[in-house]
Amino acid sequence: MRDIRNIAVIAHVDHGKTTLVDELLKQSGTFSAHQAVDERVMDSNDIEKERGITILSKNTAIDYEGVRINIIDTPGHADFGGEVERVLKMVDSVLLLVDAQEGVMPQTKFVVKKALSLGHRPIVVVNKIDKPAGDPDRVVDEVFDLFAQMDATEEQLEFPVVYAAAKDGYAILDLEDEKKDVKPLLETILKEVPKPNGTDENGLQLQVFTLDYDNFIGKIGIARIFNGTISQGETVMLCKANGEKIKGRVTKLIGFKGLERIEVKTVESGDICAVAGFEAIDVGDSLCDLNNPMPLDPMHIEEPTLSVTFAVNDSPLAGTEGKYVTSNKIDERLKAEMNTNIAMNYEQFGEGKFKVNGRGELQITILAENMRREGFEFSIGRPEVIIKEENGVKLEPFEHLVIDTPDEYSGTIIEKLGKRKANMTNMVPMGEGSTRLEFEIPARGLIGIRTEFLTETKGEGVMNHSFLEFRPYSGTVESRKYGALVSMENGEALGYSLFNLQDRGSMFIKPQDKVYAGMVIGEHAKSNDLDVNPIKGKQQSNVRSSGADEAIKLVPPRKMSLENALEWIEDDELVEVTPVSIRVRKRELDPTARKRTAKKTKYA
Repeated sequence: MRDIRNIAVIAHVDHGKTTLVDELLKQSGTFSAHQAVDERVMDSNDIEKERGITILSKNTAIDYEGVRINIIDTPGHADFGGEVERVLKMVDSVLLLVDAQEGVMPQTKFVVKKALSLGHRPIVVVNKIDKPAGDPDRVVDEVFDLFAQMDATEEQLEFPVVYAAAKDGYAILDLEDEKKDVKPLLETILKEVPKPNGTDENGLQLQVFTLDYDNFIGKIGIARIFNGTISQGETVMLCKANGEKIKGRVTKLIGFKGLERIEVKTVESGDICAVAGFEAIDVGDSLCDLNNPMPLDPMHIEEPTLSVTFAVNDSPLAGTEGKYVTSNKIDERLKAEMNTNIAMNYEQFGEGKFKVNGRGELQITILAENMRREGFEFSIGRPEVIIKEENGVKLEPFEHLVIDTPDEYSGTIIEKLGKRKANMTNMVPMGEGSTRLEFEIPARGLIGIRTEFLTETKGEGVMNHSFLEFRPYSGTVESRKYGALVSMENGEALGYSLFNLQDRGSMFIKPQDKVYAGMVIGEHAKSNDLDVNPIKGKQQSNVRSSGADEAIKLVPPRKMSLENALEWIEDDELVEVTPVSIRVRKRELDPTARKRTAKKTKYA
């Protein structure tokens, strides 16, 4: 039996997980000398590369001194907590990365709680010790306090500490040591991570923790073998979470080495591999011995907290820019997404409308962004939180929100969040003129706040949040202060009319953009909506006036990204998403119908 170690890398977003995995791959000799390797090599999809965040957990394996180390790189953003939860069950220890300057953050707390409850003893890696404002000793104390707060056992509190600067490619056990490579970290992994428990002699027990899909071989389950061995061509029993048992044959077995996937004949106990041949396989399912099936406990996945309506685009410009515009195509695409993404689900209601439930705005906008890049055209409504009812009490999701802001803006932020029903639980000066504020806030209060927050803090504030729990409903939350400028005509916007409308508010469009009646072309400077005409040209006459040749000066429009638009809209508005444009529009395009609906809502 091979000597194996299984670890996951967990941390708050942007604390350097993927960069550290890069260095472990490079310095363990996994890549050959002539191989050209990108930065953050584990972030494989386009959006991950652009945003510099990990969205899907990915696994890799390195061989170091005859030991196979399986490493799983996990996402750090709270919306992808579902990915982290599953991964922790598959490993025997975790590398907990903490930034030497930022210290313990909300997502650190979330992942630590999960890891400690599963009995893991983390190896704490204080990363980015090269930062001028870094304070590794304070961070180690913070981590110790956090563990104590989470009821860690004596053994878990005796955690090993490694100091690192992943970007510069070194790790040290003591701050005075020589800084040359990441070997001290690899040595610590071999020494501190326990070997897998199972044996090859027992009956097969394998559990799936993430899914992949291949057009040729179908669904692939990436799994860990807890007991026994599995071979290609072998017939085994698939035990579903609901108790159903299905007999099937393993058509393909895939092992991991660096970034490559290698087809293998047999995989032994304790290792991580990918299995194909079972169309019904799902996360949490077990593959067991045919004669004596003993399934493992199914996994608990935290339920979604946010829902958004995806619908067929029915604006006057529908079908002019997208490749896939029908409800069948949207349905197919959402079904494919749910095949591999178990933290989300969806249902169809009404003609061409789908309600998609997920863990947060980011998770849903990334799905929409991927669809848009694939050529889909659709409309999205405003995100709504999922309200549950227990014993006649309405419950809504609450979030733990942590804000780092320059001192001078903290008063404004506390006032802003107060209007959104936030309750401040902690306020700590962070030194160097910044303060950390902690709040408990209804998830509804967070919808649409990010842009406002960045404006208030002049782009210097940092905001992070993670799911806390469901609590009793907290009443209405203040939303957008300003109204919308709504076009009353169809056609192309003209510079002359936009110049005259500039005093009314800020524009989302530029001259020559296509507009239609009911489309939102800007934000009004007052709280009411205003119907305007953006296609009105200048009256031509053969009499010269003194101001005839004055040049018009246009303020550049506000560019709306998908996230900005979703945050900005109200309940009576939609975002129209096409591969080329993102437009905001009213649900009711006809102004009379719009007024009638608004009246009904007001008196309802």
